[in-house]
Amino acid sequence: MKIARFLNESRPGYGIVEGDVLVPCEGDPFDGLRGREKPVSLDSVKILAPVLPPNIIALGLNYRAHADESHGTYPTEPLVFLKATTSLTNPCDPIILPPDYPDRIDYESELAIVIGKRAKNVAEHEASSVILGYTIANDVSNRAVQFKDGQWARGKSYDTFCPLGPWIVDDLDGDRLDISCRLDGQVMQSSNTSDMIFSCRQIVAHLSKCMTLLPGTVILTGTPSGVGFVRKPPVFLRPGQTVECTIEGIGTLSNPIAG
Repeated sequence: MKIARFLNESRPGYGIVEGDVLVPCEGDPFDGLRGREKPVSLDSVKILAPVLPPNIIALGLNYRAHADESHGTYPTEPLVFLKATTSLTNPCDPIILPPDYPDRIDYESELAIVIGKRAKNVAEHEASSVILGYTIANDVSNRAVQFKDGQWARGKSYDTFCPLGPWIVDDLDGDRLDISCRLDGQVMQSSNTSDMIFSCRQIVAHLSKCMTLLPGTVILTGTPSGVGFVRKPPVFLRPGQTVECTIEGIGTLSNPIAG
């Protein structure tokens, strides 16, 4: 099932995507979707980020090939950082390059886990029961600030630096999905989530040991190889470009770049 959050006549709501139509529902995916209404065309509504997360948690160096291209060692446990919730961005809305080092902004296509129920000290074999589903994220990164600070929160948290969507899919195996990123149609990243060092269940279990995962929490699971800063010459986002992140079984998250 594809669960979308949308804007129709200035009123946000949730619905179920079926082909090229959206079926509006009452309620939300955490307390339950109820009362299917008359379907509307997807083209007639604005698709929003599928949740308003209480927290955006992210992992670094969680793909073997990305750790290799970054000349890093494989982490022995998930490498965790936080992105500000104010970095959240809707599908198709622009990623705005900030005044700080606007020529050093990088893309990162990522599978995002959406937590469906309150979770604390969850065992790995029980982690699937607290996952609502999966969506797509672009962990946009200011590389100059990230490397200057020595920690990642500021460089990852500029406004518009977390495009999310277009919807949540609840019946996928998150550890076996093709993932890619295209910049103006050119493939920059192409991999499979099977290259992740830590599985989705391991990530959820690990995080729940130190923090309570609230419904709607979004967890970015890391990015595959092919990021811009390691390329020769480096490739960074420029105004007028379009970045598209695609994950098998979910779809494509597309955002233009603005100065």
